[in-house]
Amino acid sequence: MNDVRILIIASFLILIACSKKEKSSDFESQQSVGLVSRKLREASGLVASIANPGYLWTHNDSGNSASIYLINDKAEIVMTCKLKNTVNRDWEDITIGPGPEENVNYLYVADIGDNEAVYSYKILYRIKEPTFLSDQIEIEKADKLTFELPGGARDTEAIMVDPITNYFYVSSKREHSVRLYEIKFPFASDTLHAEEVGKLPFNNIVAANISTDGSEVLMKTYRDIFYWKRKGNEPIPTLLQRKPVKLEYKPEPQGEAIAWKRDGFGFYTLSESEKGDGSLFFYKRK
Repeated sequence: MNDVRILIIASFLILIACSKKEKSSDFESQQSVGLVSRKLREASGLVASIANPGYLWTHNDSGNSASIYLINDKAEIVMTCKLKNTVNRDWEDITIGPGPEENVNYLYVADIGDNEAVYSYKILYRIKEPTFLSDQIEIEKADKLTFELPGGARDTEAIMVDPITNYFYVSSKREHSVRLYEIKFPFASDTLHAEEVGKLPFNNIVAANISTDGSEVLMKTYRDIFYWKRKGNEPIPTLLQRKPVKLEYKPEPQGEAIAWKRDGFGFYTLSESEKGDGSLFFYKRK
């Protein structure tokens, strides 16, 4: 009997030790660096700016104006950019990547949400990244890129660009095991080809981002943040098949945005502020 008890206790201690290994201590606990403006009551995307160091781009989701917002590291809006001749059908994420001109950074606003899975195609609105000039500007022209998902319509909320290959990745949201789609760059036309390149054992993926040097990946659900460290230049679909590290995370109210700091010293998350209680959180690297 004593041997059995010892075995049970030993197994329990091993289980605790293994579960602890799943958590990362590489980042400090979340720190609120600012309250989100009520103008961002349905914030749903986030990416660190290149043209405006230290600032971030964000936007609202469906039913709101077709505008993107430049915020500082205290969540204060410093510039509003209205995209003319566009519609916010269901903007869910924003990223920065390459485009038709070399050595130019482009913002991609991802109109990819589809709660009821009724839209036959997704939209990426592409603009040259604006530089902070005044508190309000209008963008006269945004390129409209479209793509379909193989296998039919699905809800999607997360997009990221691999800076090593310049490939774009989109994740579905609602399946028990979400699907990962790849869009190769350069684009041959305004109609893009999305290829399914794998499934991930998660659901409710609402945001994703790859670090500036391409070596680290974050994916976020409403309850968790997952982290992967890349081995050399391994393909993103291969990387994401490996077991991630679950980071310490206190769920936010409707938190649907995540973005690396461009210098890699940490990352941000952003939550909605319907009641004026949304925050920009920062997770500093230790």
